Amino acid sequence: MIKLTRMNGGVLMMNENFIACAEETPDTVVTLQNGHKYFVAESVNEIYEKIMAFEKEKKTL
Repeated sequence: MIKLTRMNGGVLMMNENFIACAEETPDTVVTLQNGHKYFVAESVNEIYEKIMAFEKEKKTL
């Protein structure tokens, strides 16, 4: 799971395997496979980096 920040400052733990897409509109919107949408403070590039770091960490465990 990756940790993201809601627009109100709250923390959101998200399972990266369920992310269908992330787009900047200009706010970043993460859409899950079930259609739920979350507005987060991180950019698309930051989300990508978090996912890549998490996947790399999983491989070392």
